[in-house]
Amino acid sequence: MATLYVTEQGARIEKEYRRLLVSKRDEVLLAVPLGRVSEVVLVGRVGATTPALLMLLDEGIPLSFVSRAGKLRGRLTPPSPKNLPLRHAQYDRARDAAFCMAVSRAIVDGKLRNSRALAYRIRRSHPQIAARWLERIERAVGAVAQADDLDTLRGVEGAAAKAYFQVLRGALRPEMTFVKRTRRPPRDAANSLLSLGYTLLTQNLMTACEVVGLDPYDGFLHADKYGRPALALDLVEEFRGPVVDSVVQLVINKRIVGPGDFEVGRTGGIYLTDRGLRRFLRQYTRRLNTPILHPYHRRRLTYQRVFEVQARLLAKAIQGELDKYHPFRVR
Repeated sequence: MATLYVTEQGARIEKEYRRLLVSKRDEVLLAVPLGRVSEVVLVGRVGATTPALLMLLDEGIPLSFVSRAGKLRGRLTPPSPKNLPLRHAQYDRARDAAFCMAVSRAIVDGKLRNSRALAYRIRRSHPQIAARWLERIERAVGAVAQADDLDTLRGVEGAAAKAYFQVLRGALRPEMTFVKRTRRPPRDAANSLLSLGYTLLTQNLMTACEVVGLDPYDGFLHADKYGRPALALDLVEEFRGPVVDSVVQLVINKRIVGPGDFEVGRTGGIYLTDRGLRRFLRQYTRRLNTPILHPYHRRRLTYQRVFEVQARLLAKAIQGELDKYHPFRVR
């Protein structure tokens, strides 16, 4: 099961018996068996026929609409799973300060350890990167256990993120790197790729939450905000480095995308062209389908499958079937 990304401008998805067709000007560009699709993401000016939409709903497959700038425009989702006991438990746990802190600490610890692993890997190939940035990440990892409230924990995570981005920027080709993290709109090519990748990753985790029966909008680490998928954003944190940042580093340093694959948008931000978008999504999809050893189950799973596994581990912790939430950590 995988995510189907459709980016061909002017294309549309249509229904065929047990298959989705991607067509443009009456030419079939792609035919995908429905059994291989876990979600569909339409990026840019892509449409869908009503029969195709109904088939996705009947099969329980969510559909997301994402702009070329990486902004989520909306989602079409099947009826929520009828797992009311789990959602009731989730809402109760969200009001339990001790549980929120325990889960948030586990998530931040997983994120920072993954950031540290990637940072050390980067510096081995780029020794010019200042050691002080890795030292700051190390201190933040050690400070997670001492944080006694969410504001302090978020402060630790924020400090580590600043240091980590200094390491990441030093790993990118000079003409494609960034000075600082910018968004809404992204001011350079690297930030454009990061923002788009994080948006796509959030959709993946929203789907994982919905499949398990969790409410993706009621989280523990991220403050509740109207319309913000707080729980999905919680789970995103563990995968930013291993999934999105790794893909960004790959497409920039391997020259899969270059300066000519970006253009200035109406708001002044920098965004991928159609060609650049296709190239980026091809590598992002490959990353989702990459097998990796899961630290808890001790077996190899694709990242796409790991998303759902982490949501299930969180659901078990919420229901008291596990004594704590086990975050995803790379080796």
